[in-house]
Amino acid sequence: MNPTETHPFEPFLPSNARLLMLGTFPPAEKRWSMKFYYPNFQNDMWRIFGWIYFANKRHFEIPGEKRFDVEELTAFLKGHGFAIYDTAYRIRRTKGTASDKDLEIVEPTDLDALLRALPQCRGVLTAGQLATSVFTKHYGIDVRQLKMGQSVAFSFGDRQLRLYRMPSSSRAYPMSVEKKADYYRAMFQELGLMAGEAEENP
Repeated sequence: MNPTETHPFEPFLPSNARLLMLGTFPPAEKRWSMKFYYPNFQNDMWRIFGWIYFANKRHFEIPGEKRFDVEELTAFLKGHGFAIYDTAYRIRRTKGTASDKDLEIVEPTDLDALLRALPQCRGVLTAGQLATSVFTKHYGIDVRQLKMGQSVAFSFGDRQLRLYRMPSSSRAYPMSVEKKADYYRAMFQELGLMAGEAEENP
């Protein structure tokens, strides 16, 4: 049996965050290009962001190196109000891969604690079938209402939020970076996350 892995990163939770981005679990460390979320250089999440905000898919890449600029990336995310974590705290890789279908969730993340830590959060993004399944099951959301690129309202205490189902940033998901960015851009606009619309992190 493969060993149990505990999440290697601390939750990234700026106090001004309006959107909480949730994946499932990071890939194995041998696939990292940096010690931060979406660390696999082949994953296109930060190229989606680069295309939307700077019209340059390679904006967050370090020229000549196969890695992303963590300092620039984290400063950008804090300034624009993005929080990030994953839906699994402990997992077991049934086949040693990073694919969701090969992950067994041993201990899910305390999702309520994440939302309590983000008083300005208005939306949650899940970009993958397993992350979406974990989140919708926890909050009693009918996943059948949630088609790709759409959102559904849900309650957390006395707050009303929206859950957004976005295309995966993995290259295994058959869609161009530019097309994926169209979905993400619409969500960012709805939440006031485009340039000049978000408050600076205090």
